[in-house]
Amino acid sequence: MLGGAPDLEVVGEAADGSEVERLVGQHAPDVVLMDIRMPTVDGLAATETLRARPQPPEVIVLTTFNTDAHVLRALREGAAGFILKDTPPEDIVEAVRKVAAGEPVLSPAVTHQLIAQVSSGVGRDARGTRAREQLAALGDREREVAVAVGQGKSNAEIATELHLSVPTVKTHVSRILTKLHLNNRVQIALLAHDAGTS
Repeated sequence: MLGGAPDLEVVGEAADGSEVERLVGQHAPDVVLMDIRMPTVDGLAATETLRARPQPPEVIVLTTFNTDAHVLRALREGAAGFILKDTPPEDIVEAVRKVAAGEPVLSPAVTHQLIAQVSSGVGRDARGTRAREQLAALGDREREVAVAVGQGKSNAEIATELHLSVPTVKTHVSRILTKLHLNNRVQIALLAHDAGTS
């Protein structure tokens, strides 16, 4: 499927999560398409390991949604998004292109369902307190942008809503990522949700 895309090169394939770190070290891919369910080391543990590396590759998590409650943790660990296993092949190829270009791959509707499914679990109150403290460290405009990201809005939608230019919104997003030591806007959205703002 990926081999048929002229602008993508498949540099390695792991049969097990325990092979992922070695292959990434050997081939230095831009994007890793990670299945959550693998023998020995699952995709969640492999994602955590990869995102802890210096200059880590972007990770897209493959999930079956209804059964993979752990995908939220993968997003918290810095995965750039997730796609469902029954996604049409051309959409999976496009997801790899988007993530390679720095865009997260998330459907806002599915993301909100997934967050709601998992966020009712243990540790929710502690996460909420931590998230509110982190948001409090932002400036007023940065906080407004973070909340809008948590609502699944694009940079263009945020710009219109807050009467800003798109480059200004991008600057705010970059500052939020830096200040809060986050990897991508997915993590901003999760933080906003944990804080109860989205």
